[in-house]
Amino acid sequence: MSATGEPDQPPRQSWLALAVGVGLMLAITAYPRLLVDAQGKADHWAATLACWAMAAGLTRGVGFVPRHPLPRWLLSGWACAAALAAVALRLGGGALRGALG
Repeated sequence: MSATGEPDQPPRQSWLALAVGVGLMLAITAYPRLLVDAQGKADHWAATLACWAMAAGLTRGVGFVPRHPLPRWLLSGWACAAALAAVALRLGGGALRGALG
């Protein structure tokens, strides 16, 4: 850390976060039925969480790290993983079972 509070080295790309962000972007665009509940209705909370995971993955994946602590956490790789896990828990596999069966 320098005297001005800036990091000594610029942040690097996170290929895993970028792959998750791009993968979610393509999956949601190509097959939006992944975000439906067991009754076949759109699950808006799951869509919100998936879009948060996508935004965090894309932001962190290209190497951008916000200076303010709140956006830094909301757009971190850990937030991407947490939002992705919340989507999986929210949907409970119901949409996946309906899509495959």
